[in-house]
Amino acid sequence: MTTTGKESRPRVDFGRRTVLLRTSGFSTRGLRGRAPRTGGPGISLLLDVRTIVVSIPLILAGLAAGLLALATGDYALSVQQVLQAFTGDADTLTRTVVLDWRLPRVLSALLFGAALGMSGGIFQSLTRNPLGSPDIIGFNTGAYTGALLVILTAGGSYLHIASGALIGGILTALAVYVLAFRRGSQGFRLIIVGIGVSAMLASLNHWLILRAELEVSMAAAVWGAGSLNGITWEQAAPAAAVMIVVAAAALAVSRRMRMLEMGDDAARALGVRAEPTRVLLMILGVALTAAVTAVAGPIAFVALAAPQLARRVTRSAGITLLPSALMGSVLLSASDLAAQRLFAPIQLPVGVITVCIGGIYLVWLLAREARKS
Repeated sequence: MTTTGKESRPRVDFGRRTVLLRTSGFSTRGLRGRAPRTGGPGISLLLDVRTIVVSIPLILAGLAAGLLALATGDYALSVQQVLQAFTGDADTLTRTVVLDWRLPRVLSALLFGAALGMSGGIFQSLTRNPLGSPDIIGFNTGAYTGALLVILTAGGSYLHIASGALIGGILTALAVYVLAFRRGSQGFRLIIVGIGVSAMLASLNHWLILRAELEVSMAAAVWGAGSLNGITWEQAAPAAAVMIVVAAAALAVSRRMRMLEMGDDAARALGVRAEPTRVLLMILGVALTAAVTAVAGPIAFVALAAPQLARRVTRSAGITLLPSALMGSVLLSASDLAAQRLFAPIQLPVGVITVCIGGIYLVWLLAREARKS
């Protein structure tokens, strides 16, 4: 559709991968690789059609994995029975199984996967390196150390463990940032220093577990594998509230994150304060990782793989947080479903599955980067 005279009507150009809509008083214009312009007062919005089109199947895949997890198990249900449990038409046992036993785990897998995917996207963007994820750099390990200290010394309620994980992750991030800082924090130095700090913290964690009483150390070791077994609404709800707030803040500063990918000088020229923005993004990324670790333990490799897989699917020039979060949801929910059903009646920690998948991905990624060099 086109416009004539002074009358302004919507126009959509399907020959490009962007959408142009113009109405009187309102203008949204998205040109790939070009700053949006408006012809007067109004709002500018960049719409990447490929990102939107790819995000829809990811959402459907995550929902499908969740629905399958709700319907299958020792007490098998049909899809109709699952839906009736939400509408209140099912019997008491079905509602209890779906809403009280299975739904907290399913929603946790979707939400925790999104948090890990977004956290990985933040750090891979900051380091400009596909290996720059919180589990490789060591922030996962630091959060585990903080939680482990609380578990072994004070026993600790969920709130105490969550606080310990958050403090441990932030202190680890601060240590890595300070040690890697030299006229700015370069991505490659962050990764190398983070790997070293992670190795030392992993050794400390093993020493703490070996020094603890047998029952406590066994519980800490199982929790350290990363598991969603037995998760309840009391554990999932507070973590979900924290993650939603932090994720909203991360999305709000994602535009400045993309500017940092062009380099500090270019970002400053565009009005972005490089180091304060980088520190803010690191805090948000660590908070997302620590919130997951506090409930489920350190779940490895989701944060590493999700942003890169999302980037390849969307064919974007850089890391985008929303597709990374959706890909993380799909990976963790599918992995948790496999952990529950592949070896039934035994339920494995989901971290065992993600380590297997992530290890294969890491080998492929290293081989691919070696061929480039």
